[in-house]
Amino acid sequence: MNAVEIEEAISLLSEQDFDPVEFPYLFLEAFGNKPTTIKRLKTGNNNKSDIKGGVLQHNNIHIAVCDEGTVIETLKRLKESSATTKAKAKFILATDGKEFQAEDLNSGETVACEFHSFHDHFGFFLPLAGISTVKQIRENAFDIKATSRLNKLYIELLRHNPEWATAERRHDMNHFLARLIFCFFAEDTDIFGGDGLFTTTVQQMSASDASDTHEIIGEIFRAMDIKQAERADQNVKNWANKFPYVNGDLFSGSTETPKFTKIARSYLLHVGNLDWKKINPDIFGSMIQAVADEDERGALGMHYTSRPNILKVLNPLFLDDLRAQLEEAGDNPRKLLNLRKRISRIRVFDPACGSGNFLTIAYKQLREIEHEINKKRGEADRLTEIPLTNFRGIELRDFSAEIARLALIIAEYQCNVIYRGQKLALAEFLPLNAENWITCGNALQLNWLSICRPTGTAVKLFREDLFSTPMDQAEIDFENEGGETYICGNPPYLGSTWQSNEQKADLQSIFKNLTKAWKSLDYVAGWFMKAAEFGKHTNSASAFVSTNSICQGQQVPILWPLILKTGHEISFAHTSFKWANLASYNAGVTVVIVGFSNKAPKIRRLFSLNDEGEIIEKKSENINPYLVAAKNILVEKVSHPMSNIPPMDFGSKPVDGGYLSLDAHEANVLKKEGIPDDFIRPFFGSSEAIRGIIRYCIWINDDKKEEAYDHRILENRFEEIKKFRKSSTKVRTQQGAAWPHRFDEKRQTGSEKVFIIPSVSSENRYYLPSLPLPNKSIVSNAAFALYDAPLWSLSIVVSRLHIVWIATVCGKLKTDFRYSNTLGWNTFPLPSLTQKNKEDLTSCAEEILMARERHFPATIADLYDADKMPEDLRQAHERNDEVLERVYIGRRFKNDTERLEKLFELYTKMTAKKKTA
Repeated sequence: MNAVEIEEAISLLSEQDFDPVEFPYLFLEAFGNKPTTIKRLKTGNNNKSDIKGGVLQHNNIHIAVCDEGTVIETLKRLKESSATTKAKAKFILATDGKEFQAEDLNSGETVACEFHSFHDHFGFFLPLAGISTVKQIRENAFDIKATSRLNKLYIELLRHNPEWATAERRHDMNHFLARLIFCFFAEDTDIFGGDGLFTTTVQQMSASDASDTHEIIGEIFRAMDIKQAERADQNVKNWANKFPYVNGDLFSGSTETPKFTKIARSYLLHVGNLDWKKINPDIFGSMIQAVADEDERGALGMHYTSRPNILKVLNPLFLDDLRAQLEEAGDNPRKLLNLRKRISRIRVFDPACGSGNFLTIAYKQLREIEHEINKKRGEADRLTEIPLTNFRGIELRDFSAEIARLALIIAEYQCNVIYRGQKLALAEFLPLNAENWITCGNALQLNWLSICRPTGTAVKLFREDLFSTPMDQAEIDFENEGGETYICGNPPYLGSTWQSNEQKADLQSIFKNLTKAWKSLDYVAGWFMKAAEFGKHTNSASAFVSTNSICQGQQVPILWPLILKTGHEISFAHTSFKWANLASYNAGVTVVIVGFSNKAPKIRRLFSLNDEGEIIEKKSENINPYLVAAKNILVEKVSHPMSNIPPMDFGSKPVDGGYLSLDAHEANVLKKEGIPDDFIRPFFGSSEAIRGIIRYCIWINDDKKEEAYDHRILENRFEEIKKFRKSSTKVRTQQGAAWPHRFDEKRQTGSEKVFIIPSVSSENRYYLPSLPLPNKSIVSNAAFALYDAPLWSLSIVVSRLHIVWIATVCGKLKTDFRYSNTLGWNTFPLPSLTQKNKEDLTSCAEEILMARERHFPATIADLYDADKMPEDLRQAHERNDEVLERVYIGRRFKNDTERLEKLFELYTKMTAKKKTA
């Protein structure tokens, strides 16, 4: 269950009559426990509670229902209970149906409230459902609750108004939802001049059977689009005349409203009875977007971009600089005035703005700085000089664009209340203006310069319903001579495999004249390139959230030379971290943040996580496209190792139609037919090595060819291989028909000592899995191998240094590491090793192999699961890393960022030496 579904279930439970016997089970069910789990607690031996009326769920919660007036004592008994300790319960909860108390045993936080109000604290218990982003949900509990209520209303209306669910009417339905949100907010913030005016009017004027609810709402909407002086002529109903003239085109056009059922009317009143003063426009839009998007409704409540994550983009992009200027200005009136003028001309442009998260937070942050300036100048209640029209956006979905504008309007009002007081805020709020500064359209097909011009007046087109139908161009007069533009956002990522034909066409339109390799780029690359082109004509800087693949592997030499060519350089970056959402598993996607500008500062800022998960900042003269504090160097494939390490090659490729490959059963059959053991070899690719899968192959060296043909069963297979190779359209494969008894591409004799290196490995492993194979094993072309290499070379392959290098320069296949010998191994920078270094590393490799052996028959997949790695194996790797890293810098590296910096420093020296050689 997601957060919204849990909130709904808890709210329903709090409204029911208290049942002391059933309450603990209903509470657990509200947090997603399955009926079978509840049944076992009720009837089996799973409930180990030692408290009367208690229900204990192992590793979760201990609940007790008690006599009236004994809640405090019962909670204490739960805490002191040996059963609570033994079951490792995270929470304790006691209630008598009137009072409700609970405690988080890990943090010590508590909840105490009346029983029927416990639903307000649903966020406190979300760890029971495996949701870990509890802090963010608690801070935004209202937004979850409001989304939950609106979702019920929305679905009920669509169910009974099927024509409104069609593609043709979906915009009308979404626009209706935006109007409702405005009304709920306006009635709770005195914008309508009376507490609960909208909800109360609907409740009093519409029939209880909801037969005319749509007519009442339609009349209210109509009134808000008519000036007071014109209402008599327009026959506005007296009861609707209380509503102010809103304008802004929010209520213009059709006032048709979907028909309500009695249930829908009830849902509407429930939504209206919430306290909408608590709305947080930073995130509310994302959640409402999920309500209105059928494809996203299944993930309702999971769409949330946390304010701290957004500030990771905005702070180093421009906010930190403004705050530094504010501090430097002190109380100097002239410096403060200059800073205020500068802020008033700053434009923030999000060309993938969604429902406006980045723009809203940027607006509120700038208002906060402006207010500090005004206070220092003795002008605390001064009218803001920061227009909403400075916050430009492009969004593909029209409803999201509409909600983005509404979120900014709400944010402006809230800021005015905070900084200027309720009276002035109300006086200035209505009527809304009709300017449209959020553009609805495809950002990769639109001309950004026409939407967010560097100077002068923007394109102005005319459209009657600006709010209800967002434009494909911004429609305002806007003068901002000399102002800065900051481009930011979280554009869609989409690797090349998952792009639609339309999305590929978008990238082609941008890159077709720049590079032939554009098909390999992620979709987000289009935003990076458009921002760089925009920066050639403007005083601007950009920063985007992106998957880390944009700064890894094959995409780096395709995209970044084009960006660097425009004069842009990386000014700041956050290396890989999880961009989490509210999903119960909270997996998140691994992202980077890249800030770039054609006027990058002399000192660049590189943020990364240390091994304890804390953010650290490093200042550097340059950040390269791999997000390393090093020169702008691109790692290129080479055919031989640049360091003094053994060569690595592919495994052998059968090209056999399956006739040389055997499963365990087929291998036994051949052996029973008298085929020599030496002709049947263990056969390993990446999957076989990592997961312990048993496979075999037929392996015939040329000197054993005649002996092999003496066996009819092998001769038949060879004939089939000959036919298969001859039928190929490739000349090289056809030539292989001359040697059907052996692998077409043969890279080993079969008698070597072999270390296998998987070509693909999970990103969740802290080390690259590699292992020695049994004697006479054959490596397939689905893996790489070191043949007859010294054991110390294995310690290099399985080091943290090496996996960090290949993750950066080789890139990923989907989310897995994709290995390359020419790009990852041959380029790996390794200092010269002394004989003592090699002996020490050999010893480390032996320790790792012995640690693995102690856990036989566990597979590599079992042993290298990041959460389950055996401690002795982990320590063996730690020892290996320490010995190797001391060769580089005389100590352990602090984190992966420091590892990469050293590796790139050595790589730069190696390539420079190669060029001069």
